[in-house]
Amino acid sequence: MGRDVFFWHSFWQEGLIKLEAASDWWDEVDESQQWQDGIYYALCAAYSLVAAVALIQLIRIQLRVPEYGWTTQKIFHLMNVIVNGVRAILLGFHRDIFILRPKVLTAILLDLPGLLFFSTYTLLVLFWAEIYYQARSLSTDNLRPAYYIINGGIYFIQACIWIYLGVEDNSASEAVAKLFFAVVSLFAALGFLFYGGRLFFMLRRFPIESKGRRKKLNEVGFVTAICFTCFVIRCIVVALSAFDKDADLDVLDHPILNLIYYMLVEILPSALVLFILRKLPPKRMSDQYHPIH
Repeated sequence: MGRDVFFWHSFWQEGLIKLEAASDWWDEVDESQQWQDGIYYALCAAYSLVAAVALIQLIRIQLRVPEYGWTTQKIFHLMNVIVNGVRAILLGFHRDIFILRPKVLTAILLDLPGLLFFSTYTLLVLFWAEIYYQARSLSTDNLRPAYYIINGGIYFIQACIWIYLGVEDNSASEAVAKLFFAVVSLFAALGFLFYGGRLFFMLRRFPIESKGRRKKLNEVGFVTAICFTCFVIRCIVVALSAFDKDADLDVLDHPILNLIYYMLVEILPSALVLFILRKLPPKRMSDQYHPIH
């Protein structure tokens, strides 16, 4: 009995020592200018790579179907180029961006790519909703206007929050801004779960007799899971950061947290979705290939 107590006591002490050492390493990295620059430049390079992949895919699609103008697929890849390109530029100039005054300028520059990311990936929700409604012989007339109205409303509210931040630069206004962004992310996750899930189960009800249909089923399932997960993570982390200063994002001395956050909610999801949706459209217009009206 005495040996068991001694063993667990030693084990507990050793665990505490390791945890304290890990905490010291984390603090040391956060406070090191070299680590800060290295991590933010690494994020810049990762975003640049994703933007380049999206641009290459956009060019390939344009060369395949140049006659159909700006389709949903082309718009999606163009917005990926913009979102990831802007993130790369901002993180490349992180030392200048994070110390801008008034502070609301930093908030605008760092929040805007997140809003564009929301608009980019909810475009997939719109696309899937149109396919689902068409398959059920339902009208799709209200879907696209609803997408524009929802996005316009979110940008308008965010602009009002930025104005509020400029007037009242305090912890309460910052918490409001973060909670609004968390709510937006939650609704995006629910949109993927609702329409992606409905389309997935509708496709499952059809007999999977061809390799193409099986690929489409897997495509919808994987993209739904990836986007739902990344928006849920964004919602939770941003909501926590509204109440806990140690979880603050987009600050110079939290490079590890920013590395983990941006890798999980933007870089990896974007890279995976672009890989899954890498297939080029057919040379002739198909029923599933919708132009932007």
